[in-house]
Amino acid sequence: MRDVLGLDLSLTCTGMAGRDWTRALKPGKLTGLERIRWIQAVIVDEATDATLVALEGPSYGSGTQGRQSGHHERAGLWWMVRDALDRCDIPIAVVPPALRAKYATGRGNAGKADVMAEVARRYPWFTGGEDEADALVLAAMAADHLGAPMADMPAAHRVALDGVAWPEYPTTRIAANGAALARAAIRGGDHG
Repeated sequence: MRDVLGLDLSLTCTGMAGRDWTRALKPGKLTGLERIRWIQAVIVDEATDATLVALEGPSYGSGTQGRQSGHHERAGLWWMVRDALDRCDIPIAVVPPALRAKYATGRGNAGKADVMAEVARRYPWFTGGEDEADALVLAAMAADHLGAPMADMPAAHRVALDGVAWPEYPTTRIAANGAALARAAIRGGDHG
């Protein structure tokens, strides 16, 4: 059972992480709705047993947004993943990017390189890229919120937890067969 899952969504390289693992989802040559559905399906399979998912919120006004294409498709990915997790009754906390950066580095405006450096220092086993590092920070925030921090974090970093709208507990969770039915419905499969 996975207790926490951090998600840094991207059309080209989604970062996923738990307490002691990370994964980069790279859809290869898939495009459009096919790509979004593939990313969504992999995430739902990984998240089904999660106690809490920390999902990075949209980055409005980031320095790179004006130079990136695919705003519409990225928004579709975010909402489809958010909806799929909700349909599976998986508790979700949406973490603004600035709070993720603050938790990792102590500064809400920290860049990717600063976050990578802090992740490498706190989690020596980590060998992934920037997307996985962001996802690992999100998973660490979820674990810290649940009372089982993954690393010793300074109080100045932990204040970022106060800015997140965490879901209320206990949550109701659907049974395993209900989750399977929800996954099938999301994929357009038979409802049994």
